Amino acid sequence: MKKFALLILMLVYAVSMKAQEDDGLESILYANIQDANKLTKAYLNPGMKGLIYGMNSGWYHTAKAHKTFGFDISIGLNASMVPTKDELFKFADLGLSSTTTYHFATSPAVAGTNDTAAQATVKATAVIEGQTVSKEFKMPGGVKEDLPLNAVPTPSVQFTFGLPKQFDVMIRLVPEVGSDDVKGNLFGVGVKKEITSLFGAFEKLPLHISLLGAYTNMDVNYNIQNGSSIAGANQKATFNLTSYTVQAIVSINFPIINFYGGIGYGAGTSDLKMLGTYVLEYETGQPFPYDTVEKTVTDPINLDFDASGIRATVGTRLSLGFFKIFADYTIQEYNTISGGLAFSFR
Repeated sequence: MKKFALLILMLVYAVSMKAQEDDGLESILYANIQDANKLTKAYLNPGMKGLIYGMNSGWYHTAKAHKTFGFDISIGLNASMVPTKDELFKFADLGLSSTTTYHFATSPAVAGTNDTAAQATVKATAVIEGQTVSKEFKMPGGVKEDLPLNAVPTPSVQFTFGLPKQFDVMIRLVPEVGSDDVKGNLFGVGVKKEITSLFGAFEKLPLHISLLGAYTNMDVNYNIQNGSSIAGANQKATFNLTSYTVQAIVSINFPIINFYGGIGYGAGTSDLKMLGTYVLEYETGQPFPYDTVEKTVTDPINLDFDASGIRATVGTRLSLGFFKIFADYTIQEYNTISGGLAFSFR
C-alpha cells in the first residue's frame, strides 16, 4: 500500500508542479502577482481538471451488491485524456497586464508537449526603487510524453464491503506518506445501493441496477525550497482536491463475463497555494554592481480550479473465480479510461 501511495504522490507532482529541468514553475513569479496567478492557472488547469475527473472514476465494475460481509479489494488506474485544445493556452485569453509581454501567441499547458521549441519566453517589467527593471523567463513545458497513455493518471486502491439490505460501502484510504520533499494523504468513501428488486421481474434476470454516490479528498504538500531556482525561505506548495460523483449503474452478470455501465454527474474543486518568501532578482540594464535589483514576494500564488459535468460509462469484467479483470470507458469533458484487477469474495 505504501508504494502505491507514493506512486499517487509522484503522479500528482508530475502533473501539478513540473520537473525542474525548465526554469521552474516558480519563475512565473517574476510577473506581477495578478499576472503570475493567471499564468500559473492557465498552465496547470488541464492537469487539475484531469485529476478531478480521474478521482471520480473507477468506483465500480458491477451493479450487483455483495452478500452481507462479502468484500473485494481492487487495484486500478484511471487515465483522463486532455482534449487537444487544452494542451496549450493562449496568452491573449488571460487578460494579462501591459507589464507582462510575450513573443509566442501560445505555450504548452502542463498536459501538453515538452517540446522546448513550443515554450514561450515571457518578459516581465516592474518598477523597483524608482527604476524600471525587467526579467525574461521561459514558461515550463508539459509532461504529456511522461504520462501513461499521454493522459492524466489517478491510481486507486479500493476496499468494498457488503452490508445488509444490498448496500456496499467503498473505501479509498492512503495515510500520510512521502518524504521531506513531497507528502500527502487520500481518503475516499462511496456507497452503492442495489435497487433491482424495485423492478419486479428483473430479479429473475442476470440484470442488476444500483445507485452510487462517492466522495474523495486528497492533500499534497510539496517542499519547493530544496529545488527552487529562486532564493527565499519556507517555500512550499499545498494542494487540496475534493471530488464527488452520483451515478445510476446497471450490469448484466454472467458466470465468466459481465457488462456494466452507468450515467450520472461528477464534479470537484481543487486549490493550489504557493507559500513562503521568494527573492526575485530583476535586471536593470546598468553596469555591475548595479546590474540587478531585488524584490521579495510572500505567499504569491492562491488558485482555485473546478470541473463538473454529465458522465456516461460502459465497461466489461472478466471473472476467473475470485479474480476479476475489468476495464471501462467514460465519456465526459475529459474522457477517461479505467482498468484494473479485483479480488472478490462474495
